[in-house]
Amino acid sequence: METTERRQEAIERKHGGYNCCQAVLCAFQDLTPYTEEQLYALGAAFGAGMGGMEATCGALVGAGMLLGIVKDGQPVMRDARALHRAFTERCGASLCKDLKGRDTGTVLCSCDDCVRAAVDLIGSLAEKE
Repeated sequence: METTERRQEAIERKHGGYNCCQAVLCAFQDLTPYTEEQLYALGAAFGAGMGGMEATCGALVGAGMLLGIVKDGQPVMRDARALHRAFTERCGASLCKDLKGRDTGTVLCSCDDCVRAAVDLIGSLAEKE
């Protein structure tokens, strides 16, 4: 499946009630040994980012989880750092509260755009595998 199709699938899931993490994870289900239900459950705690907007964006968390799955549990620190850096450059931050402008009133990146960014970035890494 092309990254463009995965991006659209993730956005449809997001609009269908999945949180950002679940949407990203489930858009890549075919590349994992897990069922959609398992990925959905795995991402359940990351709605409104990790810790209820206090920490990492859920879409980025989902992409990080996929990185570990795609790499079959091998060390991924370098790729995870590159993923975080690229997401931050594209979206303006990596913390949900900063992305959504909770404290500043200025939205840096919408949830849909965070999901798109995460899908694009993990898609390019997954295609290399």
